[in-house]
Amino acid sequence: MLPEDSVDYVTAALRRVVADTAVAVIVDGVPHNGPASPLRSDLMGAISAVTTSLWPGVSTVPMMVMGATDGLYLRAAGIPTYGVQGFFYDRDDIRFHGRDERLKVQSFYEGQAFLYELVKRLTETPRA
Repeated sequence: MLPEDSVDYVTAALRRVVADTAVAVIVDGVPHNGPASPLRSDLMGAISAVTTSLWPGVSTVPMMVMGATDGLYLRAAGIPTYGVQGFFYDRDDIRFHGRDERLKVQSFYEGQAFLYELVKRLTETPRA
């Protein structure tokens, strides 16, 4: 579900797409949602600057990741939440959350450098 989607909208869309009366679409539990986090130019600027410094020519593109994180609950409480990773995956060998989930060693270290530089940039004290 997207942050602004209602449960009724999503279940109706699933029923329409499946189009089989033998299939029941049941909502198990109470879904939590919250507003989408605003796209902030200061954050995007910092992310783009660090991306460009480590990987010249790589574009910074905002996206919404499928699945849920703790950000779901933070956004519902009114706390804007963002996820940034800085890892590159082999597009022919993506194994998210499997028993054999993996990341190339070089990507791991590059991702750590990216996050370190981003946190430094976001927490530096402006000069007077």
